[in-house]
Amino acid sequence: MKKIMMIACLFTAYLVNGQAFTGKGDKKLQIGANLQDHATGMFVSFDYGLGENFSIGASSIYALGVSGDIDADFTDRFDIRARFNANIGSVLNIDENFDLYPGLSFGLKNFGGHVGARYFFSTGFGIFTEAFFPIAKYNSDDLKPAEEINNQFGVNIGAVFNLN
Repeated sequence: MKKIMMIACLFTAYLVNGQAFTGKGDKKLQIGANLQDHATGMFVSFDYGLGENFSIGASSIYALGVSGDIDADFTDRFDIRARFNANIGSVLNIDENFDLYPGLSFGLKNFGGHVGARYFFSTGFGIFTEAFFPIAKYNSDDLKPAEEINNQFGVNIGAVFNLN
């Protein structure tokens, strides 16, 4: 009976093991909602592990819903960014299914930072949340409300997929 219980426990642990970030060669796809002042939209990102606690990637936001009083064209609504993450979930040793990742990004509108967290329920699926903020805006003039879209503090939330 003890052997059966031990095998059942090991099998359960195997199924629950999500591995939030595995290091070099790790691939994550995140898809979700973007929330910011006067706009909501879609967020997509891809991260690729280069080392035990380091990844690079790309992200994009497109603002679908913009406040009615703001006249925003495609260039106002769209942003694409190169991103660099420090995946410190394993350093903090909270849970192997959890990853905390502060990082920097270079976008079409600003040089910025982000802080995100991922939690995996299985080896392939989890949830994420991410806050982003500009550190240096490329246009230092007074920005029109449409130019503030994707150029201000915002939050992303959604699903993350492990592509390994």
